Amino acid sequence: MASPNPPPAPLDPAFAAAFAREAGPARVLRFDAFMALALYDPTLGYYRRDRKRVGRDRAADFYTATSLGPLFGELVAAACAKLLRDAGLDPAAHTFLEIGAEPSGGVLAGVPTHPFAAARTLRVGESLVVQGPCVVFSNELFDAQPIRRFVRRASAWHELGVGLSPDGLALAEHDLGPAPDDARSFLPPFAATPEGYVFDAPRAAAELATLLAVQEWQGLFVAFDYGKSFAELGHSVPAGTARAYHQHAQHNDLLARPGEQDLTAHVCWDWLRDALASHGCATSTVESQESFFVHHAGDFIAEQLARETSPVSPRKRALLHLLHPGQMGQKFQVLHACKFPTRAS
Repeated sequence: MASPNPPPAPLDPAFAAAFAREAGPARVLRFDAFMALALYDPTLGYYRRDRKRVGRDRAADFYTATSLGPLFGELVAAACAKLLRDAGLDPAAHTFLEIGAEPSGGVLAGVPTHPFAAARTLRVGESLVVQGPCVVFSNELFDAQPIRRFVRRASAWHELGVGLSPDGLALAEHDLGPAPDDARSFLPPFAATPEGYVFDAPRAAAELATLLAVQEWQGLFVAFDYGKSFAELGHSVPAGTARAYHQHAQHNDLLARPGEQDLTAHVCWDWLRDALASHGCATSTVESQESFFVHHAGDFIAEQLARETSPVSPRKRALLHLLHPGQMGQKFQVLHACKFPTRAS
């Protein structure tokens, strides 16, 4: 459950100036443009600032599976190696490429050995060039991409934006009008959606999947994230899925502290799978984190359980946190697909 919204804070003058430059005389931005500014502006963006974001201590805003130590990376390495072998591919011939890793390290940081030819990370802001045999891996990357926001009104879907006034930023008042033609192809059926329904459209996540899939590489795509099907996004979350995180508290004030809090929304698994299928990943699977590790790293898990004799060992506690349905096991899902070399006809 989300925490109460934080008390209003004065808008950072530097962010207000950047917003005004981006918005122009209208002083209104589409929501995805605001989110891109708040998260990825080279100077002011949340993910571009030199600060701690991930961890279990109070200085961070949220924690991920990597916060539990190297065990997550060991599980990922074991599962990815098995998926490659099951596809008839040699892990030792593939580079493990992590997209969007935090500056403090990647998923394989602290893992003593792994079965891949090499391990590389591409940080936020670095060129997304993917080549050769590799494992393209990400952990909570796609949910941090900008979203477009729509609300169902009596006559049509309307797109929402963010406006700047002397009083600061405002959301609901700045309605950009009926959804443009480019949005109608991906919005839920109008007649089947109730009045006031908010649809958060993770289009940038699908575009990122396309950008990665279209490049000349072969191997395995693996993305850990949280998301829903298109049907779920269009029918089961009437207030939308966008939310903010600050100092480990989740809340709904998406405009508070722009550049200083995380903004996130569920991905649409159908859109990501379609993007992969259109560019060489013919078959993809989405499964819970629990199912993914049990099915593809089962031997490694059994080995760890046999080795850790104490029922309260730190590694056993970490493993339980990663796999238990009430912890991370069902909260996160994994999309994985193989991409094979294109054969000339």
